[in-house]
Amino acid sequence: MKIHEIREIIKLIDQSSINEFKLETEGAKVTLRKSSGTETVVVTQPVVQAQVAAPAAPVQAAAPAAVQAAPVAVEAPKAAASAPALDDANLHKIVSPMVGTFYSAPEPGKPPYVQAGDKVNGSKVVCIVEAMKLFNEIEAEVSGEIVKVLVEDGQLVEYGQALFLVKPE
Repeated sequence: MKIHEIREIIKLIDQSSINEFKLETEGAKVTLRKSSGTETVVVTQPVVQAQVAAPAAPVQAAAPAAVQAAPVAVEAPKAAASAPALDDANLHKIVSPMVGTFYSAPEPGKPPYVQAGDKVNGSKVVCIVEAMKLFNEIEAEVSGEIVKVLVEDGQLVEYGQALFLVKPE
C-alpha cells in the first residue's frame, strides 16, 4: 500500500463520522482510530511496522478549525498575484501533492535543498512537505534550473499549490 493511498483514506475518515477503520490488503494492515485527543495510524507490513500519532480535532470542533484556516488559504493567492509576473509559459511548476507545511531544508539550521539558480534533475529532492507528522520529500520531476521559490520555509501549502518555477532544459 502506498503512502498517498493511506493519506487519502485518512482524509476521508477525518471528514466522516467514522471513529475506527481497518483495512487488510496484500499483506499490509492499516488501522485508523479517531478519539478525543489523538488520531493513530498503524501500518503493518510483513517486516515493517510504523505508527504515527497526531492531534486530531473532535468532530464537533472541525468546523471552527476550517474557519480559522480559510483566511490563510485566501492570502496565499493574493501574494502570488502581486508578485512580478514571470513568463510562465515556458516554466514548469513543481506543485505540492498534499496539504501540509513546506520545509526548504532537511532540518533546521541546514542549508536548503535548492535555491533560485540551482540546477536540478528529475529525481532531485527540492523540499519536504509535512502532513500529519509524516515528512514527504518532494522531487523536482524535471531537469532544469530553479527560477523562483514561491513559498517560504514553514509556510502552510495547499494541494496543487505551486512551490517552485523551473526552466526546463
